[in-house]
Amino acid sequence: MSSNLKLARDKENKKLEVQLYSNIVVNIKGSAEVTGEGNALVSRIAIGTTLKFKWDHHITKSRYESYIFKLTQLNLGTQAAVDGELLTLLSIKSSIIDPMNYLKGWQQPSNATQRGTPHCNWTGVWCNSKGLVETLDISNMNLSGRVSDHVQSLSSLSYFNISSNNFASLFPISLSNLTSLKSFDVSQNYFTGSFPIGLGRAAGLQYINASSNDFMGYIPEDIGNATLLESLDFRGSYFISIPRSFKNLQKLKFIGLSGNNFTGKIPGYLGELSSLETLILGYNEFEGEIPAEFGNLTNLQYLDLAVGSLSGQIPFELGKLKKLTTIYLYHNSFTGKIPPHLGNITSLAFLDLSDNQISGEIPGELANLESLQLLNLMTNNLTGPIPEKLGELKNLQVLELWKNSLKGPLPANLGKISPLQWLDVSSNSLSGEIPPGLCSTGNLTKLILFNNSFSGSIPSGLSNCSSLVRVRIQNNLISGTIPVGFGSLPSLQRLELANNNLTGQVPKDITLSTSLSFIDVSWNHLESSLPSEILSVPTLQTFIASYNNFDSDIPEEFQDCPSLSVLDLSNTHISGKIPESIASCKKLVNLNLRNNHLTGEIPISITNMPTLSILDLSNNSLTGRIPENFGSSPALEMLNLSYNKLEGPVPSSGILMTMNRNDLIGNAGLCGGVLPPCSQSFVDTNYQHGRSHIRHVIIGFLIGISVILSLGAAFFVGRCLYKRWYLCNNFIHDWLKQTNEDWPWRLVAFQRISLTSSDILTCIKESNVIGMGGTGIVYKAEINRPHVTVAVKKLWRSATDIEDGNNILREVELLGRLRHRNIVRLLGYVHNERDVMMVDEKIDIYSYGVVLLELITGKMPLDPSFEESVEIVEWIRKKRCKNALEEALDPTIAGQCKHVQEEMLLVLRIALLCTAKLPKERPSMRDIITMLGEAKPRRKSICHSRGQESSMDKPIFTTSPVVNLL
Repeated sequence: MSSNLKLARDKENKKLEVQLYSNIVVNIKGSAEVTGEGNALVSRIAIGTTLKFKWDHHITKSRYESYIFKLTQLNLGTQAAVDGELLTLLSIKSSIIDPMNYLKGWQQPSNATQRGTPHCNWTGVWCNSKGLVETLDISNMNLSGRVSDHVQSLSSLSYFNISSNNFASLFPISLSNLTSLKSFDVSQNYFTGSFPIGLGRAAGLQYINASSNDFMGYIPEDIGNATLLESLDFRGSYFISIPRSFKNLQKLKFIGLSGNNFTGKIPGYLGELSSLETLILGYNEFEGEIPAEFGNLTNLQYLDLAVGSLSGQIPFELGKLKKLTTIYLYHNSFTGKIPPHLGNITSLAFLDLSDNQISGEIPGELANLESLQLLNLMTNNLTGPIPEKLGELKNLQVLELWKNSLKGPLPANLGKISPLQWLDVSSNSLSGEIPPGLCSTGNLTKLILFNNSFSGSIPSGLSNCSSLVRVRIQNNLISGTIPVGFGSLPSLQRLELANNNLTGQVPKDITLSTSLSFIDVSWNHLESSLPSEILSVPTLQTFIASYNNFDSDIPEEFQDCPSLSVLDLSNTHISGKIPESIASCKKLVNLNLRNNHLTGEIPISITNMPTLSILDLSNNSLTGRIPENFGSSPALEMLNLSYNKLEGPVPSSGILMTMNRNDLIGNAGLCGGVLPPCSQSFVDTNYQHGRSHIRHVIIGFLIGISVILSLGAAFFVGRCLYKRWYLCNNFIHDWLKQTNEDWPWRLVAFQRISLTSSDILTCIKESNVIGMGGTGIVYKAEINRPHVTVAVKKLWRSATDIEDGNNILREVELLGRLRHRNIVRLLGYVHNERDVMMVDEKIDIYSYGVVLLELITGKMPLDPSFEESVEIVEWIRKKRCKNALEEALDPTIAGQCKHVQEEMLLVLRIALLCTAKLPKERPSMRDIITMLGEAKPRRKSICHSRGQESSMDKPIFTTSPVVNLL
């Protein structure tokens, strides 16, 4: 569109507006209902309209709108009031950003003299019989911008809904003129600042929903004047106090205040809301006890006080609430015993008291809860037996009792008559046999019994339970054989049977599985041979069978192992050769074959495995030489070849030059490298063999080629001399500085430390690995003299990195220069020509937060896109100050879907907590794990559907760690 055409169109639109204002004047003149004030306003409008387009010189457009608003307050009952509301809607639209063009129909009439109510047919607008706007619903339209103050001009507005949009501005400070409101919904936006006052003047107001926003400060006291209120939802903002006037809301049925900044004790006057059915106060910082007054809430059905700092005993008065279906008190600091009075709430379906400090026994009265579906008492200090009658609850789906001190057997009838889906009683002192009927109803998905003293055999019914996803019964006293059938279960992903007394063999049907990803049968008494195709299960990622008695060869069917990353067959008495085909496992990271009877040579193909990081072949009978290019394996970090029958010189490349000599000892024929130098006779033998070979080659070449070869041989001898001098700690390593050989390790310190490079290199071994990530592998290094513990991170380096080695050293030196009281100090770094290892004080919460920031933003800690001397934490803080956190999200992950972006923002905020400036403000790792588990999107993404659901049915935060299972 040309600029002239656009100018002409704008001029025409302005002309229509002026004519519309003129019509208002015409309609009002002579009306018997117009007072002196009205006539004055009409005169002002009339004067303005004679000036046509010169609004700004005499009277502004906003002043016109304020005049129109005042006229509508005169109850003119004329066309002027209708036209005024049309103008109000246009004013509202003008402050809204509408990327999807949902409001494109909100246009001025093409004919300025047109009478009637055209705005009543606009999207989201409904009018009453007088043509005045009664409902404004522009929810779920991806709108942003701001809400105009002129919304107050809609004096007949009863239903206002702008939920599920992207408004991120301040809200109008007052809505006191909207006295006809019955429903007010601004939920699931990003409004900031104070919540508007004045809603208490709407005598008929029944519903307020402002959840999922960034409102802060005080909830207005005048809301307590809206005594017909039935639902009040302020979840997920930053409010700091609950008005005392709330006790006036005697018709209130739903109140949601979770996820705010409330502190102190829970107000007892909330117990006076006699009509209350749902009370959600979790995810705040309330402390003290639950008010005994809550026992007066006889209509209460849903009580959520989870994730806070509440303490004391759970009040027995809750047992008087006969209509309760849900009690969530998890993740607080409650003490004392579980009140047996809770057994009187026969309607109770969900009871979650987990992650507290509750002691004593589980009351037998809980078996009276015939409607109970979820019982979660995990992570407490409970003792004694599990009540036998809990096994007779007909509706029980989830039973979580792990990490207590419970004793005795599981209820014999558990799962026989209930749709049991999830049973976790791990880390207790339970004993007896596993009940045979756990999957009688065919619903069991997760069976977690590890770290107990269960005995007897594995019930055959479990291997026929097609719903099973996880079976974790390691670290018990289970005996007998592994029943046939697990391999045929269509959903089974994890089978963990380690550290029991199982005998027999691994069932062959396991090889038929299409879902198993993790199998651990280690530390048992299994024998015979492994099924030949066990490692070819297409989904299998981890197979651990160490400490058994297989006494057979390694299966050779490695051609189809597309997912295998960990293979541990150590201490299993296997024999024979290592199959060459093992190299076809392209994703193998950890291969452990130690303490067996393997013979033959190390397959050369292993040296080319692209992801192999840890290889342990120690304590076998392997012969021959170490493959020449072993040290150049692309990802190899840990190598142990000790106690074999290997011989010859240790190749002088890569990891073999820096590995701990203890990983090579026990091979009498090995020499060189980090071991003592090879003997002269061995060197001479090799030299004569080399000369004989060269002599045969020279015969076929011209004299000129012979000269070149001679020069090459001389250069080779020089390099060999260098390596011998290096092993004798010779000081002339600078002589060959430009060659491609690895140079000695050098320690560069940023702090005053008493460590040497040798101290650090001694600790670089598999047993000290504490983590592995996208940038490297982390080791724990304990130095005895002086006694100090540091973290050593060996950086992954590609061929390109190695070629451009100075860049990585400059980056590490920049990190070393960073000085901040909250940043883990980089003590120094150790490097040679190929590798770099960073030495830190420790790994802490701050560092974990930095890792989260890297994951969410896709940026490096010192990314080139940052300003000079700015690291990732400071970069994110600047984004937060500008309310631009969304800009920091990695677009390749976030895309355009709001629910993905919201979940990433939740994790980003957790990362900001971890990197708080004051250490005392940083959460514990336990809290971080809980928060990450609860970091769920608060609404469905509008990129999929505009369909809506009741906001009261959509929790701002997940209500229980296991409730999603249901």
